[in-house]
Amino acid sequence: MSDPNFVPVVPQEGWHVLHLFYKVEHGQWSILSPDEQRETKTSFTELVAEIRETENTQLLIFSMVSPKADIGFMLVTPDLQTANAFEKRLTLSLGPEVLTPVYSYFSMTEESEYTTSDAEYAGTLEKEQGLAPGSAEYEKAMGEFSARMAKYRKDKLYPVLPVWEVFCFYPMAKRRQPGQNWYGLSFEERKKLMGGHARVGRKYAGKILQLITGSTGLDDAEWGVTLFAHDTFQIKAIVYEMRFDPVTVHYGEFGEFYIGLSVPLDELFRRVQL
Repeated sequence: MSDPNFVPVVPQEGWHVLHLFYKVEHGQWSILSPDEQRETKTSFTELVAEIRETENTQLLIFSMVSPKADIGFMLVTPDLQTANAFEKRLTLSLGPEVLTPVYSYFSMTEESEYTTSDAEYAGTLEKEQGLAPGSAEYEKAMGEFSARMAKYRKDKLYPVLPVWEVFCFYPMAKRRQPGQNWYGLSFEERKKLMGGHARVGRKYAGKILQLITGSTGLDDAEWGVTLFAHDTFQIKAIVYEMRFDPVTVHYGEFGEFYIGLSVPLDELFRRVQL
């Protein structure tokens, strides 16, 4: 007998996402002569340009806050072979043993299984707004809904990453403890809870851009959460408020947080003293 709580979702081909965090080993860097250091930084800059010029590939670079890491990369690309090749080159981009990996996370862009379907929205139009199927008002509302959902799916599966000032990443999962097993809930219960969760997130539109990527079977947690903001206050505010949402209170498990700042490459070199 199949699990009644499992609702199959039509697979969507998303993009591969790598979050990579490194420490700079200044002892190794100091071994290089001034000319070698200049050549290495030039090669690094050329590699960054090559990656960014690759079709449908995006690379963001961050000066990381706190000694957890010095440099952070967020790489998004359709092909895993490409992602893997660029990851290896980035690790050696400043010379052997200059960049030491301290944390990485692999996930894929995905569409939420809890989004409103056409049938559900049609029912809302009929029951709550009294619109009759086939009427001009009904068809107009359905057309607008379809357009919104098409954009939503595109933004989730094929995002265009913003170059905002502040970046935050953390992994998260849902609890499976007795009495607090997210996957023991029915799909309807989970969807209702996630609807409230989403309403909290929408309050931060224009202040926070959030990308949730799936990592079930790919990395240690179930999702990677990436937040972009113009200041750290908004990141602190949304995470603080989300902690009191019922989904998080009863079922949320958070991993370690990484905060970075988006800066030009020449400033990055100065920040990490290269």
